[in-house]
Amino acid sequence: MKRKEFIIGAAAGLLVAVIATAGGLIRWPGMEGSLLSVNGPITPSAGAPGAAFGPPPGAPVSFADIFNQVAPAVVQIDVKTRIARPATNGMQIPGLPFDFQVPEGEGGDEEGETAMGAGSGFFISPDGYIVTNNHVIANAEEITVRLANNRVLPARLVGRDESTDLAVIKVEGGNYPYVSFEESAEPRVGDWVIAVGNPFGLGGTATAGIVSAKSRDLRDASSNYIDYIQIDAAINRGNSGGPTFDIYGRVIGVNTAIFSPTGGSIGIGFAIPAETAKAITDRLMRGEQIERGYLGVQIADLEPYREALGLDAGMQGAMVIEVTPGGPAARGGLRPGDIVIEMDELPVVDATDLTRRVGAAAVNDMLEVVVLRGERRLVARVKAAKRPSLEELNAPAPQRPAGAPSEGVRIGALTLAPMSPDLRRKYDIPAGVDGLVIVANGRIGDSLLVPGMVVMQSGLKPARALADVEAELARAREARRDEIFLLVWSAGGNGALLMDVPARASAARPRAPATTQ
Repeated sequence: MKRKEFIIGAAAGLLVAVIATAGGLIRWPGMEGSLLSVNGPITPSAGAPGAAFGPPPGAPVSFADIFNQVAPAVVQIDVKTRIARPATNGMQIPGLPFDFQVPEGEGGDEEGETAMGAGSGFFISPDGYIVTNNHVIANAEEITVRLANNRVLPARLVGRDESTDLAVIKVEGGNYPYVSFEESAEPRVGDWVIAVGNPFGLGGTATAGIVSAKSRDLRDASSNYIDYIQIDAAINRGNSGGPTFDIYGRVIGVNTAIFSPTGGSIGIGFAIPAETAKAITDRLMRGEQIERGYLGVQIADLEPYREALGLDAGMQGAMVIEVTPGGPAARGGLRPGDIVIEMDELPVVDATDLTRRVGAAAVNDMLEVVVLRGERRLVARVKAAKRPSLEELNAPAPQRPAGAPSEGVRIGALTLAPMSPDLRRKYDIPAGVDGLVIVANGRIGDSLLVPGMVVMQSGLKPARALADVEAELARAREARRDEIFLLVWSAGGNGALLMDVPARASAARPRAPATTQ
């Protein structure tokens, strides 16, 4: 699966969180005493009474003891597939200057060739269950595991979840060294971490750093369900799927993505928190399929469009950009342009909040959704369905021929004509799509609009006549707004756009001058 803005799948590292001060070690709350390990407590270092480690004033402790205890549980995972693995999966994240990327092993150049890939993983039970990233083993025909002692074992896939990029595999046998997820002790920004994994196929490599930030939203498909931990320990190709450890040898995350303009580590990595990873992997180990609720809508945050829509600064919610025909939301009466402000009597903060809450719903749950449609509040009852796979969701929509340009009226950047039976037939516009038809090429920002697209909404109101768009432009001029919001249908999917308000000599008052703050 192609990811757009970050490289997901390269962060397999072992992380340990330690905080040193002039007085010694700062401990996790309630964790006084010995360290945790796969084989029992680690004996405190000599010369450091009452502390797990005794660092010199102002310096971090050595990570040698913790590495020796947890490294046997970290493995190298080698896979053979029949599809090419690009070195960089680019996902364009708005507002960021570089791509996020997924460091992977090398792959074949053409579809159908044998492609070899490598990643990392770790034992979470003595009977051979191993956690890794889904993208490490996706489409694998063969999976082998190399242990820390260089023993090589065949592995089988137990289960995987595309939406959180987690997978569980298993090797036969028992008495394997293993580590455990830590769900109760929250890592803090600034806590030391150590990563052990398989960068570039080297195996058994440790890097250390700190927790740089928490609750990161990477704006990719997996971020819909994950608040990532950001770390600065070096993670590279082949590190994907490895564990992030705290100073007690407990797994606080699964390394998954890095931020990089080059494909290599620049010190910004992201890990799936242990709480999320454990809940998913426990279910996979039990043989359960991961099912999530589904409404059948494409949604977006309000923030980019708030001013153009004339909404209050404090208003929260998620805008419905597109409704899947025949889906749960369509059957429940939701429409493109609706703003979802509540679900099950709780406010909706943004698009991510709505996605996670819908995803947490069980299939066939009845959800009460409150929307703002124009200036009215409406309540819809929607029965959640099962969320399709990412491959199904990302399947391209069929393209329809646009036809030749027709006569229309120029409004701002667009040439528009009212919907008519002739235009509907000419551009093959479905019966459920209404609005103003774009009848000549136009451009709004970087978006090219071509004949056959339909402006369904301007501002918060439907666009059924040319006067509707002109009225929205007038309202924008009166409010001294620079842009108006447009919701545009196309055969490939709906889009939300901001069109500049054109200058007009007869405007009621001049536009306020720009200022530099």
